[in-house]
Amino acid sequence: MDPRVRDHAELLVEWSARIEPGDDVVVSVAEGTHDLAVAVADVLGEVGANVATTYASDEFERAYQRAHDGDFGTPAHERALYANADSALFLKGGRNTFATADVDGETQQAARRANSPIREARLATDWVSTLHPTRSLAQQAEMAYEAYQDFLYDAILRDWDSLAAEMGQLKESLDQGSEVRLVRGDAELTMSIEGRTAVNSAASVVYGSHNLPSGEVFTAPYDVEGEVRFDVPMTVSGSRVRDLWLRFEDGRVVDYDAAVGAATIGDVLDTDAGARSLGELGVGMNRGIDRATGNGIIDEKMGDTIHLALGRAYDACLPEDESGNESAVHVDLITDVSADARLEIDGEVVQRNGRFRWEDGFQSA
Repeated sequence: MDPRVRDHAELLVEWSARIEPGDDVVVSVAEGTHDLAVAVADVLGEVGANVATTYASDEFERAYQRAHDGDFGTPAHERALYANADSALFLKGGRNTFATADVDGETQQAARRANSPIREARLATDWVSTLHPTRSLAQQAEMAYEAYQDFLYDAILRDWDSLAAEMGQLKESLDQGSEVRLVRGDAELTMSIEGRTAVNSAASVVYGSHNLPSGEVFTAPYDVEGEVRFDVPMTVSGSRVRDLWLRFEDGRVVDYDAAVGAATIGDVLDTDAGARSLGELGVGMNRGIDRATGNGIIDEKMGDTIHLALGRAYDACLPEDESGNESAVHVDLITDVSADARLEIDGEVVQRNGRFRWEDGFQSA
């Protein structure tokens, strides 16, 4: 076994999820992640956790959804599994990143709505989602498998303490701010963030972070107005989306278009009332991720990018007495801000052309 697999497992269990002796842990094992699952099981055994495993397969989900009549029920037994867990680890990989591409949009929407209570139960745990390098992910990234392994481990096995300190500077600015303005080319978007708390997503539940690799600072915007373009290719619901444009009025998407995948975005927007509003503004700060791979969990953390998510807002960003935007979906959309772009907080430029004000090469004007 590649020694980096063991390093990954230790980082996931000890740094990211902070598993302790006696914790009840659910491990979701996707196709192609066997080596990582074995290493994680070994580390969990050393810690003394109580483990239950589930199997995750997009091809399984495709077969089930295509055969179903669309009137999905909520599996109470699956909800109970997560409701009784302390932590949940999601090991993602897969054999075909487009396995669900031929499941019609209405069926996928219905399945998402039925599974919303399970999603809420999962999110109530100390959950962490991570990626294991598989050939399908390498193919999606248009990379040789060995090169993709090196790329992914460079993104995962980082000095997270140092990155957390750097990202803390942006968190402080967002926490103190009232309005964010994103200008990219001729498109401009304004968002209110007053009263919201930014998350320093340093790959650990201690920071309110639930992805490995991570490396972003995010918050929950509202009162969104204007236009935004997303030029980083994405895979949404098993389909490609490229060159997406959204227009917001009164906090909701009122118009959209895309060079590829417009119908897919339309299906997402029609999922429920909350799907047309933003649940997240995130700023990618992991410079170990230096190229787009077509996988949102990685690409949204990429340096020189900003992402916005349609749908559900995370509770960690919200006041205790506020629920925020609610939806069965949370779909991240990514824009490259390395050129002809700036991010302002209350009128002050904090990032221009990918460089932050505390970095060498930053230009205030």
